Amino acid sequence: MKHEKISPLQLFYVILGFQIGNTFVFGLGGEAKQDAWLVILVSMLGGFILMLVYTKLSNYYPDDTLIQMIPKIIGKFLAIPFILIYISYFTYLAARACRDFAEILAASILVETPLVFVIGSFMVLIVYCFRGGIETFSRMGEAVIPSYIMALSIIWVLLLTVKEFDINNLSPILGNGPKPILKEVFPKVLTFPFGESIIISMFFPYLNNMGRKRAVGMAAILFTGVLMTINLIMVLSVLGPEIYSQDFFPLLTAARMVSIADFLERFDALVILTMLAGVFFKIGGWTFGSAVGIAQLFKLKQNRSVFLGLGTIITPLSLLIASNQIRHNEIGLDFFTLYFHIPLQIVFPILLLCIAFIRKKFNLLV
Repeated sequence: MKHEKISPLQLFYVILGFQIGNTFVFGLGGEAKQDAWLVILVSMLGGFILMLVYTKLSNYYPDDTLIQMIPKIIGKFLAIPFILIYISYFTYLAARACRDFAEILAASILVETPLVFVIGSFMVLIVYCFRGGIETFSRMGEAVIPSYIMALSIIWVLLLTVKEFDINNLSPILGNGPKPILKEVFPKVLTFPFGESIIISMFFPYLNNMGRKRAVGMAAILFTGVLMTINLIMVLSVLGPEIYSQDFFPLLTAARMVSIADFLERFDALVILTMLAGVFFKIGGWTFGSAVGIAQLFKLKQNRSVFLGLGTIITPLSLLIASNQIRHNEIGLDFFTLYFHIPLQIVFPILLLCIAFIRKKFNLLV
């Protein structure tokens, strides 16, 4: 797949779809109450810094993915455990995204459908797409993400018609001071979704214009932050901070309140359709990172067969990672954020960048 190339615009759409994939339906920054939208903006600033780290690291090794950089920076012997950890990390997050998707469908429209059928069908679609290569996946981004954003815009306009809509729900701004905001920013919202952009380091070698990588990464962070901020403002204005902070899926709840002339209702189905498009890129991004990592670790000439193997692993894994939705959220927000997101998204990449900088200074780059 290495000979395949994608354009900067295609990479932008893929990473934007990846970041906003399953984030819009969740109540991010809920503990900050009416200041949840400020949590997104502050986290976006942190996302810019992380993207600088990822792109600078890639500049030292422009032809390599993250998996290929690690042994060149810290040595082959030390690299193996970290490579295995990153491959496991990408695989697990693909399974988590599958579970998120299935749980939302089970709670909304496919109430009696077993999760295994929902997840299995979705993984078949993703594996089939990647059998066509990264170019096929990236072209889907060009086709789908603009429609995704248009559908979100329609949802926001519909929320304006809800009689409970009140922009004053956002006040008082900083009513509880900056502490609740900063507490939500780090580590929660900084690592999900902005820190997850580390997956872009698995796509950089396929970019046909390497000089645009930083612009693409920064634009993806900016658009993600702006879209999420607008979404939170609209949802908070409809639900209010108290309901927003306690609801698992506040955007779905807000969409259900839309009723035009007591005739057009149940616009939550539109939310599900948009999420379906976004989650495709979230799961696809993690699956791609894991498959490419496995192929590069074992020096396989092609990785299309790896996608098939991962599909058979991710589906049962998504069902086994938690017994229910509450436990699933607890693991993701508490344990996984502290022990995996922070080290693998922030600490280790910064450490790699520092070592690569020293190697370059003393002409030791491999």
